[in-house]
Amino acid sequence: MEIDYIENFNGLDENLVRLYNFDKKEANKFRELLEETVINKKQKLNLAEVDFIEPINCNLIFGLFKSDEGILTKDNETFFCILTLDSFKNMVKLIEPFCVKDSRAHQYLYDVDTPTDLLFCPSATAQ
Repeated sequence: MEIDYIENFNGLDENLVRLYNFDKKEANKFRELLEETVINKKQKLNLAEVDFIEPINCNLIFGLFKSDEGILTKDNETFFCILTLDSFKNMVKLIEPFCVKDSRAHQYLYDVDTPTDLLFCPSATAQ
């Protein structure tokens, strides 16, 4: 699994943080990490510290908040995905199909109106 940041990917000043290039085994590991760390222990999850995720040009840290803020950054290198507990539980549900079988589909992992989206895309490759 790799993570990268794509600025202005569509010419409309919309950006992507992408988790990509993975199989169902890694999707399962990622889902379990989210459940265990963020949902159950209510702790931050820093993807730079996860051995099976390779950062390409950025890092992503998941954290709980009282409102859904989406992905925020100050430097376009370290990103913070700030969501409510319910939104993280929904994210786990959105990841579930990728844990059952390998897929070429993709999924946005939250629906918050911010300039940067989080894309879960197993079959994508580097730009």
